Amino acid sequence: MTAPFSWTAPNPAILGTRHSASSGHYLASSAAFAILEAGGNAVDAGCCAGMALAVLHADEVNFAGVAPIMIRMADGETVSLDGLGVWPRRIPADLFMTEHDGTIPTGLLRTVVPAAPDAWITALRDYGTMTFARVAEAALRLARDGFAVFPLLANGIANRQAGYRKWPANEKIYLPAGRPPEVGERFVQRDLARTIQLMIDAERAAGGSRASALEAARAVFYEGEIAERIVAYHEENGGYLGRDDLAEFRSRYEPVVETRWRDFTLLTCGAWCQGPILAEALLILEAFGLDGMEHNGAEYIHASIEALKAVFADREHHFGDPAFVDVPLERILGREHIAMRAAGIDPDRAHPGLPPALFGETQTLPDAISAAELRHIGEGGTSYVCVVDRWGNAFSATPSDGASTAPVIPGTGIVPSLRGLQSRPDPAHPAGVAPGKRPRLTPNPAMAVRDDGSVMPFGCPGGDMQVQAMLQVFVNAFHFGMDLQEAVNAPRFSTWSFPNSFAPFDYLAAHVFLEDRFDDEVYVELERRGHDVRRWPPYTRDAAAVEAIYLNARTGFLESAADPRQPAQAVVS
Repeated sequence: MTAPFSWTAPNPAILGTRHSASSGHYLASSAAFAILEAGGNAVDAGCCAGMALAVLHADEVNFAGVAPIMIRMADGETVSLDGLGVWPRRIPADLFMTEHDGTIPTGLLRTVVPAAPDAWITALRDYGTMTFARVAEAALRLARDGFAVFPLLANGIANRQAGYRKWPANEKIYLPAGRPPEVGERFVQRDLARTIQLMIDAERAAGGSRASALEAARAVFYEGEIAERIVAYHEENGGYLGRDDLAEFRSRYEPVVETRWRDFTLLTCGAWCQGPILAEALLILEAFGLDGMEHNGAEYIHASIEALKAVFADREHHFGDPAFVDVPLERILGREHIAMRAAGIDPDRAHPGLPPALFGETQTLPDAISAAELRHIGEGGTSYVCVVDRWGNAFSATPSDGASTAPVIPGTGIVPSLRGLQSRPDPAHPAGVAPGKRPRLTPNPAMAVRDDGSVMPFGCPGGDMQVQAMLQVFVNAFHFGMDLQEAVNAPRFSTWSFPNSFAPFDYLAAHVFLEDRFDDEVYVELERRGHDVRRWPPYTRDAAAVEAIYLNARTGFLESAADPRQPAQAVVS
């Protein structure tokens, strides 16, 4: 007798043959899918979902935040667009050291130039096919008409409500009845809808080519009414963002980092974000040796955590904006350095903290604290979207920036990017503050291309957990042989043995967190090896939330996965 069929995970794998979108919220995925069904390509659909996520994940993605993007066209052309703003040109580099005791305070001073609107429009102009109005239609409707509050949004706003209460414009949006919204209530953002409508109206009034009309939509944000509101607020409240900072800003196309692993080429963004350490961690594990290890057994988890400590060390000691800092990326990903990092892993004992640099300067670390001493509820963190269309074009983007630690510009519904909280206050640090410099970004959209022609865009929210979750999903799928959704659903582990990427840069030394879904002996054995083991609830969003689409060239199917740790959904045809 055949056993009755049952799903082995909260979400099943879904397969299609035409096109697919997967994102951090089901309404964003539906909006992207509608664009695909209407004949748009992956870039049109991805930008649509990205802007929709800025409405739906309102406490984690800001319409005026960051939006790093990776695009791979069917002919193999691959580009990454940083979608990341820079520090205002008039901000003193030593401001936070001389006037704020080495801290980056909440408020306007952590503002960098908002990059996301420019990034979406640049991607549409160069690789999309549709108008801004068509692609932004879903975001406009969701902001204007509202949507049902879901648990992740309700919990996020409730946890950060003290931050929202600091500024009347933030409180008006996020605590509209004087309290956090409850699950099932309608969440409306009328001022944001007006901002989006202004951009749509400017495009429609422009006439001319699609490119010139898109430029008109961009101009109303960076040079017109929206820019005037942003700059006036900064001038009135001690901020540094000026008209020229906005008017002259453009997102940058940056080289894609290509790394070979077995029969794959892993494609990551450059050292302006943490993307390359995903490739480095994979190479270190390969050099250390994965064969014979049990999936999610103590031996494998220990080796992975120690490899992650090594790559976070290289990030800490070397990474910063490559326009300002010489990041030795070729050396870091080179065979000799990888071998040295792998050799530095003690198979039976955890390194007690963050390893030193193997070359160059070792940065001074803050004092280690316990998880019980964490000083505040951090800023909300990020979402993700990936799309593959019927022609084989692929899109991967990680939009981000919250709204609880900097003010909404009254009348606009936006918080100009507060991503300055990822720069270090000391300008001497590789990721230190400097006028015109980019913060070192955690969001890092990625793709993998197999030698047989298969392509997989993937990524996730989660700050310093992003690389850790993406690594585990990739190894689950392509070393341990899980199907893609099973690889996403599998229980996750993490290390926090590095200064956190977000101010105030807490350092938890030997701490590891595991979802409470591992065998009991795993926790015991990790403790024996010197890890300070803590437990997360099962399927916690703290373990990140990976979305992925695998265009399988061998079968012709689009295998699509969405993480049950958030209200994500994959849609296929």
